[in-house]
Amino acid sequence: MSDILLNGLEIQAGAAAVPLAERLRQWDRENLGARIWQHDGTVWVKDPQAAENTPELTNRLGWLELPELMADAVSELDRFVSEVVAFGFTRAVVLGMGGSSLIAEVWDKVFAVAEGFIPVTIIDSTHPQAVARVAAAGALETTLFLVSSKSGGTLETLSFFNYFYAQLTLLKENPGENFTAITDPGSKLEVLAQERGFRKIFSTPSEVGGRYSALTCFGLLPAALSGLPLEILLARAQTMMAACSSGVLATDNPALQLGAFLGEMALAGRDKMTLVLSPGLQPFAVWLEQLVAESTGKKGYGLVPVIAAAEDALPFHDRHDNPAKDRFYLFLRLADDENSRLDSAQSQVRAAAEPSALITLGETMDLGQEIWRFELATAAAGAVLGINPFDQPDVEAAKIGARQAMLAWQENGALPTLERLVDTADLKISGSHHFKGISDLESGLKRLVEEAGSGDYIALLVYLPQTRLLDKTLQELQKRLQDSCRVPVTIGYGPRFLHSTGQLHKGDGNHGLFLQISGDLVQDLSLPGSDYSFATLIAAQAQGDYQALLKAGRRILALEFPTANIDKILSDFYN
Repeated sequence: MSDILLNGLEIQAGAAAVPLAERLRQWDRENLGARIWQHDGTVWVKDPQAAENTPELTNRLGWLELPELMADAVSELDRFVSEVVAFGFTRAVVLGMGGSSLIAEVWDKVFAVAEGFIPVTIIDSTHPQAVARVAAAGALETTLFLVSSKSGGTLETLSFFNYFYAQLTLLKENPGENFTAITDPGSKLEVLAQERGFRKIFSTPSEVGGRYSALTCFGLLPAALSGLPLEILLARAQTMMAACSSGVLATDNPALQLGAFLGEMALAGRDKMTLVLSPGLQPFAVWLEQLVAESTGKKGYGLVPVIAAAEDALPFHDRHDNPAKDRFYLFLRLADDENSRLDSAQSQVRAAAEPSALITLGETMDLGQEIWRFELATAAAGAVLGINPFDQPDVEAAKIGARQAMLAWQENGALPTLERLVDTADLKISGSHHFKGISDLESGLKRLVEEAGSGDYIALLVYLPQTRLLDKTLQELQKRLQDSCRVPVTIGYGPRFLHSTGQLHKGDGNHGLFLQISGDLVQDLSLPGSDYSFATLIAAQAQGDYQALLKAGRRILALEFPTANIDKILSDFYN
């Protein structure tokens, strides 16, 4: 590892420079770096007994040693890849949600498939059109499905499995040989895999939480299938791990430096983390988004990741033309990439004396360093805020709402109407109505724009199948709303965001305004073994999230488009 250069880190903390420096000195006095390596829960929960009894705390620090531990698994992974390629598989599809799938999407979009290996895609949408698109993208007989779930009970993952397993039973005698499980030992999925004759079961460490699992088989198996050299990837992570070892002072520790900066930004009220990445690194932003948002968004705190194009990353001003005081900027720069826009944006941010951090990568394989750095940095930010960065207490709220909606479907043959869920008379933006058609859309968005104030952000919650055209349409809407409201606007596709930013939406300081967009469910797919379909499932998930946001006192507007012309409706509106 001696010839591997450490990725650069430059922090311009602005007015937070003094508290940041003091935070790092305090951590050195408290020996915080070594205590994290010792799995000391009092880093986050001060009372020792409470720390010992806090679920998902001291038993969630296994990711620290992964760069070295997983080196022993490389040969097994490589053998498996050789086996499935020789068998004739032509593609792999990850069936998973959140931390179990997002890193595979990063590999797919950042790296080309090496010669002699197979492409890996993911499915993390229960929208019937999204499922049908994956099914039609290649021959199912030569598709290897990676069923990825730590608990083995993730509803979406099991729904995907049930659908594709049923399809394969129509095509071959032994459908199980097309499936591989990635899960914790003893999980429901492990039992299912044994019963159905899966090709292989890869066990993952139970002491590693989902969003910290990129360097377990959840991330390494998809990487190996597409031909990424795992030894190099892990060596890069080991380089950062060594630079942040237990004996390194916080003032010299590149992960703790970044973590202290993130935490101090949140304490200072700068809770909007604008992410600007080089084009070659852009897909990494969605992984960062879920790691930071789900880890910090709780107990009234939360860092809101805002994924921005470089030209949109310039310092924001509010409606009174005053500099916005709720933002900071995080630049990830890839050497030798097309960085003219990023460099221009960074120069303007610095000239405006806005707080920012610049991370410089020599090549894309250096993402191995950043995966590990950001995991420790995010955990350290939790120490600043006094929160547990490894739990997700509000994620369950949306799941409960979805289950209630599904029970209503099973009993009555229809989902409950939104008006019957929660009394919203006290909300400025009533969540009890769906706005249909252009005129209602216009009045609804006008009310949303009028409500947005200093310190707020708008989140677009999109329960539609993701396409390039829809991406472009939503990005244009995002830009129009940002220009009108002078607040950050984020985009999340449901239900995947429920396993990432969904925690933040319900656990932060209530700065979000939510625009839920759903519909386009004319075409449907049945779900084998269930009395409901994918259309019913995603509609229930949207309702569950809607209900959870209302119960948390959030401001939400729901728009439903029962036809397939969402792109045209939105385009007509803002044109």
